[in-house]
Parts: sequence; structure tokens; C-alpha cells
Amino acid sequence: MVLPADEGLLTTSAPRVLVATAVPAERDAVARAFAGPVCEEPLSALPGATLHRVPGPPAVDLIAAGVGPALAAATTASALAVAALAGAPYDLVVSAGIAGGFAPHAPVGSLVVADGITAADLGAETGDGFLPVTELGFGTVTHRPPEALVRAIAAAASARTGTVLTVSTVTGTAARADALRARHPRALAEAMEGFGVAEAAAAHRVPVLEVRAVSNPVGPRDRAAWRIGDALTALTEGFGKLAPVLTSWKIA
Repeated sequence: MVLPADEGLLTTSAPRVLVATAVPAERDAVARAFAGPVCEEPLSALPGATLHRVPGPPAVDLIAAGVGPALAAATTASALAVAALAGAPYDLVVSAGIAGGFAPHAPVGSLVVADGITAADLGAETGDGFLPVTELGFGTVTHRPPEALVRAIAAAASARTGTVLTVSTVTGTAARADALRARHPRALAEAMEGFGVAEAAAAHRVPVLEVRAVSNPVGPRDRAAWRIGDALTALTEGFGKLAPVLTSWKIA
């Protein structure tokens, strides 16, 4: 099953945006893209978690939601619930950070905007290969961000669009990279949080995006080839370019 997000329009009304990253370094890279001071506010529903608020426009709250789909989902859901109960719900959730890119389609330093957020290893291994959970009769494996918003952001940030895979175990071999690409031929990148963030957003009926800057190729782990600093810079630059799109976007 594939769950579509509500479509969006470009209007003059600025939305409230929640950006969820895995770690503080990614959160801070996104924050640097926005003008104005960043205010810190504890998230009451989740001890130890802190929202970093940019007054905007657009009005952006950032949170380091944790590594992996489960923690990212739990933290994002808590932030969404707190905002809704306070009478100030979010209009959009963005999963953001660095990622591995499938060469040559998403080279190191490039920016990727997901038009599909897919759980790549949620399912079962069989004698005939991998079966996604949907073929077992359960759940969903893909969330679809709003098409118009994906197009507008990709154009503004000169980003590539395609599937971003969510994995619980980062790929470390060429064989697994090839297998993932064979199962998901439109995949451009893999990360560990997008599907969890999307599940939380879907539960609250809030549209979701995923924006990733590529820090390394998907495949054999070669730390010497990682360009984390360059990817964080690309993340800042990308969000700087897409901020005007977020400012003018509003759910239909």
C-alpha cells in the first residue's frame, strides 16, 4: 500500500513547519539557513528533547528526533501531539539530514527531495527473496509527499527527485546496494529516519517531505570517502533556497 499526502498549493499564507533531523549537527545545519535568532524550548511531552524555533517566515521548529525510524517516529509524533493540543498544529513535517546516495544518480554533495519515502527493509526474507510487509497483508511501505510541493522545492534548490529509502541497517556492501536498487529502481538515497517521520505525520494527517544531502555513496563502507561537512553545507544551502517555497506554501 502507498499512502498519498494531501496535495498543496502555493498561496500567500505561511505554514508552520516541523523539521525533524536525526542528530543535532543536521538540525543546526538546517537552522543556519534561516534568518533570525533561534530560540530553544523544551518539548514537554518528551524529557530531554528540545525544539529549536525560528520565528520566520516561514515559522520553523527544528528537532533532533534521534537515529532510526522508531525513535524518529516517536519523537516526531510527540512534537505533533504537543502542537495540536496547544491549538497550533503544524502544516508540514520535513525529514531532513544527510544520506547515502546511489551512484551515479545522486553523487556526493547533491541534494535529493523524495517523491516517495519507502521502508526498504520492512518485510520478510523468503527463499525467493525479500517480501515487503504489504505483500504479507499488513501496513504500508511508502508515503508520497505532495507532488506540487516536491516539484517547487526541487526546482528552487536544483535538487534531484526520486525515492528515498529508509533502512534500519545502513548498507555496507556492493551486493546489498545492488539488491536495493534492483528492488527500488527509482531510489536515489538511503537514510534511517524518513519513513518513521512520515508514519508520525500520517497519523496526524499532516503532509510530509524528505530532503537529504548526500554525504557518501551507498555501498562498501569507506570512511575516507565520506564528505559529511560538505553534505551539511549542502543541506544549509538547500534549505536557504527552499525557504521561500515553504513560506508561500499552504495545504489545500
